[in-house]
Amino acid sequence: MKNPFLLFIAFFILFISCKENYKETNQEELVFNEPFRPQYHFSPPSQWMNDPNGMVYWDGEYHLFYQYYPDSNVWGPMHWGHAVSKDLVYWEHLPVALYPDENGWIFSGSAVIDHQNTSGLGTKENPAMVAIFTFHDPVGEKNGRDDFQTQGIAYSTDKGRTWTMYEGNPVLKGPGIKDFRDPKVFWHTESNLWIMSLAVKDKISFYASPNLIDWTYLSDFNPAWAAYGGVWECPDLFPLTTEDGETKWILFVSINPGGPQGGSATQYFIGDFDGTTFKTTTQSVKWLDWGADNYAGVTWSNVPETDGRRLFIGWMGNWNYAQVVPTHPWRSAMTVPRSLHLSKKGDDYLLLSRPIEELKKLRASQAEIKGEKIQLENELMELDLRTKSSDFRLELANAFGEKLVLTGDKENLRLDRSQSGIIDFEKGFANAQIASLNEIAVETLTIYLDRSSIEVFVNGGELVLTSIQFPKQPYDKLRLEGFEPSNRAYSLKSIWRK
Repeated sequence: MKNPFLLFIAFFILFISCKENYKETNQEELVFNEPFRPQYHFSPPSQWMNDPNGMVYWDGEYHLFYQYYPDSNVWGPMHWGHAVSKDLVYWEHLPVALYPDENGWIFSGSAVIDHQNTSGLGTKENPAMVAIFTFHDPVGEKNGRDDFQTQGIAYSTDKGRTWTMYEGNPVLKGPGIKDFRDPKVFWHTESNLWIMSLAVKDKISFYASPNLIDWTYLSDFNPAWAAYGGVWECPDLFPLTTEDGETKWILFVSINPGGPQGGSATQYFIGDFDGTTFKTTTQSVKWLDWGADNYAGVTWSNVPETDGRRLFIGWMGNWNYAQVVPTHPWRSAMTVPRSLHLSKKGDDYLLLSRPIEELKKLRASQAEIKGEKIQLENELMELDLRTKSSDFRLELANAFGEKLVLTGDKENLRLDRSQSGIIDFEKGFANAQIASLNEIAVETLTIYLDRSSIEVFVNGGELVLTSIQFPKQPYDKLRLEGFEPSNRAYSLKSIWRK
């Protein structure tokens, strides 16, 4: 006869094992399915995320690095998180790429492919992927120094899977200005040099280098009429060509605070760059996105010429409340990727932002929207709507009486999230978001609705408004006023569910 005590122990171990296996299975099922977790926007597996960094295309993969704190879901010592995608829609999470070291935390920056091996960190046959970023020394900051932000580089020769810090870091020391950060680097063919755009308090400074290591100051940009409500951050300088074949240079400058809705936002300038100086040809502040929740966005480098697009992604957050939004175990997501286009309107220019074509693969089903009251069958939606007057109203609601309201007239587009769901975590979150139409006649709206966000594209991207919100249950009722009698809706798939 078997020992009953041993038999009991065996059954107990089996019970615990089954329980743990069940727990692990449940946890796997819950990954990326928590309340408010975006289902087709990029978000980290857990913990804190903010600015997108180091976006570069290489050998069939789009790399997305991002400001990341792996030990908490509020901001802390910054690392570079890492993910890759073959189509900018479905993402594979990779291990943390860059860690703080003796030079400091790893703040925002960019990445390039050194095709000509100017740095000597790779070979022409296997060029290095080089990350250029800001070191932030917290000890120097605490001690009241003004040189605690410097620029460093790291490199990878295995498609970004492992990284080596350059032994000679930092490669660019500060001029005695506390805010000296966020290098965005590109190869300027005409001058045969690398060009760096750097945010320096309330201006953008340009530097040049033959090798990504030795940098020379070129010039500053800070026109008197620009938006100066806060510190300038996250610049990006790149050319775009209009449909008529005219090429202009675009300069992004993120600012916090000072955005049109308060807090964070990104302004852009249109002008000319001669390899040394950027001069704007416009004389008014232009906002990349009029919503409260698109910040610090920049564009991908090394996108193949056969593609030809200028591709963008932004952090879907606002420093007014980013650290207190009601999400767990992660905080923050990115916007949908967008392609940028330049349009000339009279003597002025307008930057258009459009959802990338690849998002169409998320469409699970489509249906015509007829009438003013519609029952939504899915919480993940793409809506293509046509207005029939300058005054219109769109309302998304749920059984809790929560609602998100978008209205338009001849002068403004207005988003009201004062009754959208959970709003009490920050006093200004419920404020209306008002976008000036600047003589844009609204004809079409393309709207992307995820669990906790809405992105509104007017007339193919002439104006964009991005916002987050936190309804206690999905919006399942749509009411339209001032729209054509027939519109189209697409149910979208989750990028995390098989």
